[in-house]
Amino acid sequence: MIPAFLEEYKLEIEKFKLETIKITAAPKINQLPLLLKQSKFLGTPFFPKSIEYPKNKHGKPLIMWAQLNFEEIPPLKNFPQKGILQFFLSPVFWDDIREGDFRVFYHEHLDQEVITDFSFLEPGLYEDCPINVEHSLSFKKEVEYGSTEDIRFTPNFRGKTFYEFADTLTSDEKEELTKAFYICGHKLGGYAYFTQTDPRDYDKNIRDHLLLLQIDTDENIMFGDAGVCNFFISEKDLKNRNFTNVHFNWDCC
Repeated sequence: MIPAFLEEYKLEIEKFKLETIKITAAPKINQLPLLLKQSKFLGTPFFPKSIEYPKNKHGKPLIMWAQLNFEEIPPLKNFPQKGILQFFLSPVFWDDIREGDFRVFYHEHLDQEVITDFSFLEPGLYEDCPINVEHSLSFKKEVEYGSTEDIRFTPNFRGKTFYEFADTLTSDEKEELTKAFYICGHKLGGYAYFTQTDPRDYDKNIRDHLLLLQIDTDENIMFGDAGVCNFFISEKDLKNRNFTNVHFNWDCC
């Protein structure tokens, strides 16, 4: 919601309106595994036998950080409305991704014969994972009007940038402004959050990329010192369901 004191800038702020899917992650509370096709952080993946399970350059299995079943997710522009999207990363040195250490899979059809024996995913593989426990996920569509950290958010407040304008406000107004445009948490699409710098600002190859998935620090997830990770994709690749060129980024305080 746009704060009332910004009413005169409403048309300017409306230009930046985007829909997003906010994700609520709930740690698994019993020993029973989540369903194979269920959306989750960590856990057992839905993985067809027709595809070789991904490994890093040292031959170690990659770990599935996130699985998203779009039949459980409200529709979002350009995103799939069916199928499962998965994000796999190396069990070690995930913070310095090399070729082959990061893979994204999209399974459009779920009526496939799948792997059922995951005994090769030994507990030791998860020791360095920033996601500490398996989570079930729930989803809610919301509207955002910008993010203080996202390079796409460039409102003009009568010739002033966002931060220049913020310096002219009272402490209460500034707090309300920050609350409205400080976009963090787990999410699909919309605006991105960073503890440092938007990588699209200095990498021309991903300058126009959209936020695909964001996983943030919470009670059972920790990226470095209270950081956040983002996955970016071009609009063209997203529309074409081409997830071979996804860009991974993470930072911390």
